[in-house]
Amino acid sequence: MAHKKEHPFHLVDPSPWPFVGAIGGLVTATGVILFMHNLGTYVLLMGLTIVLFTMGGWWYDVIKESEKKEDYTPSVQVGLRTGMALFITSEVMFFVAFFWAFFNASLFPSGGVWPPKGIHPLNPFDYPYFNTLILLLSGTTITWAHHALLLGHKKDVLKGIGFTILLGLIFTSIQAYEYVHATFGFKEGIYPSTFYMATGFHGAHVIIGTLFLTVCWFRARLGQFTPDRHVGFEAAAWYWHFVDVVWLFLFVSIYWWGSGF
Repeated sequence: MAHKKEHPFHLVDPSPWPFVGAIGGLVTATGVILFMHNLGTYVLLMGLTIVLFTMGGWWYDVIKESEKKEDYTPSVQVGLRTGMALFITSEVMFFVAFFWAFFNASLFPSGGVWPPKGIHPLNPFDYPYFNTLILLLSGTTITWAHHALLLGHKKDVLKGIGFTILLGLIFTSIQAYEYVHATFGFKEGIYPSTFYMATGFHGAHVIIGTLFLTVCWFRARLGQFTPDRHVGFEAAAWYWHFVDVVWLFLFVSIYWWGSGF
């Protein structure tokens, strides 16, 4: 006999995805080790395939689950927002490590100068400055989409998210062009290492955020977001604003101050 739920919280149903994801993580880690020892990429690709399959299946289940109003109560939505805020906090600390490495190397350079001799840094007021303007503009378009969603203007929501996705793709394309034409490689010292680690992981976050927003665009088109039920979109918007803020720190410290301009 079914019991009536007497609390406002959501207890998740049994799911295969944690187990499948753990297997994918184990296979991926093993593949990375084999790849580093020049033993091929087959295991690594297999692990990444399992991980991507897990992500798709798990997120699909979460989206279907969110459509049940009796499960996603206001208390559950608060918990989801708190979880996303804590996740972004952990991401902040992730980038703190890269900034720590950069400032440790640049403030106390082993050769007495920074950037090191032989390194020709990128002009911060060339492509990096243009990318900064792109991300700042994308922050306004995603905010426009959020306000349109609160007012129930579906067309403006789709336009705002669509413009943000387009700007994210432009940013990624410019950064890829920048990497191809850079005069230094990842293994050429502490400056290239810290530069590519910090900006590269930020670029990966831009790609993830773009995929996140793409899913939100399709969900908005299907009418799955309402003015009072759009936690998934809020999470994507918060993540995108986090990406914007991190880039501002990267531009000012690594591209501008750290390059000696």
